[in-house]
Amino acid sequence: MDLILVGPGRAGLALSIRLSRSGHSVVGVVARDSGVADIAATRLNSVVLGWDEDLPSADLLVVAVRDDAIASVAERLAPITSRVGAAVHLSGLTPVSSLSALDGPLLGSFHPLQTLPDAETGAAKLEGAWVAVTTESNVLADRLFALAASIGMHPFELDDAAKPLYHAAAAAAANYPLAALAMSERLFAAAGVPFEAAGPLVAAVVANAMSMGPNEALTGPIARGDAGTVRSQLAAIEQAAPDLVDHFKAMGRATAAAAGSTDVMNEVLE
Repeated sequence: MDLILVGPGRAGLALSIRLSRSGHSVVGVVARDSGVADIAATRLNSVVLGWDEDLPSADLLVVAVRDDAIASVAERLAPITSRVGAAVHLSGLTPVSSLSALDGPLLGSFHPLQTLPDAETGAAKLEGAWVAVTTESNVLADRLFALAASIGMHPFELDDAAKPLYHAAAAAAANYPLAALAMSERLFAAAGVPFEAAGPLVAAVVANAMSMGPNEALTGPIARGDAGTVRSQLAAIEQAAPDLVDHFKAMGRATAAAAGSTDVMNEVLE
């Protein structure tokens, strides 16, 4: 495909780098900041395009701006997209209708379900990741599925109406484990144990969750309904890091709910 990138931030640039390395061509870059546009165009072997000139012919316009700017950017681009066949944004939350000002192209969204800390690292991490495709056009859906496959991604259909729930699930998967690990790091440190010691344990837990399912992979005192052990843990945390007690209990309640041990654990975790 020939693509135009609008908004060369981390997500847009990571995807564009991956696409260009897989045989697709980024024929132009549009950005508010001319310096950022110049850097991105150089990295992509492309050119900088202006907001007030007709965009060149392209198969796909990729709008990679922040969620609350998608609609206004689409309105600004509408008069200059007559030669663009389709347009997508990269948001996993915003509906496709935010692009409705683009009256000619087929419209959709293409949300990589992956963390993209920077463009180069993100480009590498896209291979093997899943990507949510949302569009009412079967033609565009087929094209986006093929585009995803061409860069080693696994596409799946996502209804517009399901986006907020999907986005919440993604946020939980990406951030809540890190919050638990941040707590774990502090408690290991208080016990004089290096956090790195947890690496193999965490890797095994994640592997078990993906192969068995998260609920089936649960182990430990809360899953067993061992209230006495949890009381001992809480007493130790109260001494070493009292500000973590409520957070430990909150995560414990979520664990008990998943394990089906809420009735047994309720008193100790309140």
